[in-house]
Amino acid sequence: MVRMEDFLMIEALVKRGVYQCDIAAELGVSPKTVSRAVARGSAPAGHARRGSLVDAYRPQIDALLNDGVWNAQVILRELQTAGYAGGISTLRGYIGPKRPQRVSRATVRFETLPGRQLQSDWGTIVRPIAGVETAIHFAVNLLAYSRRFHAWCATSEDAEHTYEALIRAFEWLGGVPTEVLVDNQKAAVVSHRPSGVVFTPRFLDLAGHYGFQPRACRPYRARTKGKDERMVSYLKHHFFVRYRAFESWAHLQQLIEQWLRDDADQRVQSTVHEVVATRFAREVPHLQPLRPERFDTAYWESRQVAWDGFIDVRGNRYTVPDPLRGQTVRIRLDFDDRLQVYADGQCVTEHRLRPVAEGWGVDPTHHARLWAETLHVEHRPLTAYEEVA
Repeated sequence: MVRMEDFLMIEALVKRGVYQCDIAAELGVSPKTVSRAVARGSAPAGHARRGSLVDAYRPQIDALLNDGVWNAQVILRELQTAGYAGGISTLRGYIGPKRPQRVSRATVRFETLPGRQLQSDWGTIVRPIAGVETAIHFAVNLLAYSRRFHAWCATSEDAEHTYEALIRAFEWLGGVPTEVLVDNQKAAVVSHRPSGVVFTPRFLDLAGHYGFQPRACRPYRARTKGKDERMVSYLKHHFFVRYRAFESWAHLQQLIEQWLRDDADQRVQSTVHEVVATRFAREVPHLQPLRPERFDTAYWESRQVAWDGFIDVRGNRYTVPDPLRGQTVRIRLDFDDRLQVYADGQCVTEHRLRPVAEGWGVDPTHHARLWAETLHVEHRPLTAYEEVA
């Protein structure tokens, strides 16, 4: 069966003009399977394809291939000692599509085609923000061809921040590459199986929304995205050496994007001996256009509205319209510190997240009726309080 990951690969390769028979060989499926997927425009929801005799031995085969053993006869003898009952033709059918990936024992540097791949990684450093020593997590998303990259600083490396970092990189670069290569962080990868990488549903949603093919490094071989890991080190030893303290998170991001334009984009890349900005100008036409609808990376949570008409969010309190007292509402928190409150699927109010020191977030119109009821005083004549003689 063609999985979602396979379909995204088919879609990306078709856009590049690769023949369907070559795509089938890459995936280890028949050309008819590829043509049906292209005609259908999505991954099938039917039954899984029949298993192969080599399925149970894929980890052993892959281990031998990684060790440089590509002779099918030698691999067959190894598998037969482990109980393999299939023939050499079935084995060759599994090895054949992998032969283009064959490399020498030494790591060989290769150059990626323009617009083909973006590599994503995270780094961490401690620096003062507003006078407080803070762990800064920074995402580095780099185009493998031009080496132009974007960096975004955040408080966490969770799934929402990972997806937001990728989207901001696409917006910074002005387009989307054919594939995105990630490390094996839980935000993107569930597991590696003999049948392939299992990505998280949300990461697949992001890939489908922007039209890129998700890829993951093989376990224990993160050097397959070494270009990006070098940029993590480059950021630590250049930007964070020049700038050592920041007034706020916004000030930090402002400085880093200015540094990207003025320094990182203007450097002469040591491998290709060319200015990054010049090389990027040739890569831009090969990027896919951005979709106008932005993928939603915000946090969604539920809150119980207190009887005084407030909700508690991140250590502070915010008003909601009076009729919602005692009810459960949904809140949306984005990365611009905007808090939105939803009831029955509709946004009923917005607040800007505030530090605890600034006090509660209050909209006077929310509780106008409550205040009117509180301030209403019944007027009685003084004779009502005179003692009866």
